[in-house]
Amino acid sequence: MKLTNKALLLAGLAVLFWSTVATAFKLALREYDFIQLIFYCSAVTVVLLFFVLILQKKTGLIFQQTPRQWLNSAFMGAFNPLLYYLVLFKAYSLLPAQVAQPVNMIWPVTLALLSVPLLKQKISWLNFAALLVSFSGVIIIASQGGTEGFRNTNPLGLALAVGSSVLWSLYWILNVLDRRNEEVKLFLNFAFGLVFLAPVVYFFSDFGITAGTGFWAIIYVGIFEVGITYVLWMKAMNLSTNNAKIGNLVFFAPFLSLVFIHFILKETIFITTFIGLIFIVGGVLLQQMGKRKVHR
Repeated sequence: MKLTNKALLLAGLAVLFWSTVATAFKLALREYDFIQLIFYCSAVTVVLLFFVLILQKKTGLIFQQTPRQWLNSAFMGAFNPLLYYLVLFKAYSLLPAQVAQPVNMIWPVTLALLSVPLLKQKISWLNFAALLVSFSGVIIIASQGGTEGFRNTNPLGLALAVGSSVLWSLYWILNVLDRRNEEVKLFLNFAFGLVFLAPVVYFFSDFGITAGTGFWAIIYVGIFEVGITYVLWMKAMNLSTNNAKIGNLVFFAPFLSLVFIHFILKETIFITTFIGLIFIVGGVLLQQMGKRKVHR
């Protein structure tokens, strides 16, 4: 198999898995609260990533960290999974999947804006236009079929969904500044995050487990939200000769996700969800155009 075809296959699998996780989130939240969900998902991810490091013969890198790198991993673990996923899963617990999932998609636009003060990057008028277009999409999605639908949209849930995109952008920027091996970084982040999450579960939830659909949904999320899917995506990017082409496959995920949300969760997909998602993706594409214009 040619490298390009292999890269497309791996990236396509990653996009397919990512398109299913919103449905898995909601299935798990039917039986577990959002705190339990992120704790058990993180536990699954830590175990999976450790086996990935064993297969890649990179476990030795774990013990080669400097004191500053250990401290950085602890900080990043507090950021993600602790803070980011607590905010994201709380948003999912308050909103329909067809609202929470597309709204979280605006993170590339917020990333472009945050890169100005944090990475000292320039910004073009297209980036501001992208922000307006994407947030217009958020408003359209929040309408849930019409102006009357705003009454059914939880304001806190919507704010948390938007906030999660900002948190993910900050995490991405901080992660870029850390030049360590990607798999090792991710493993250590989630390992520290799991330690931080344990007292949160103890004081604000409980460690109860029920062997139902939610349990298997948690296992699925732990494997396919971050774990193996992230590894597949990184492998695809490394094999590809055109990362932009591979990266654009991500835009299929939210549309494909609506199919799973409709047929598995039985949510009625509003036309406003589809239109709003087009606006959000359009805003992200505008942001990418603005980024290319700045770099010229």
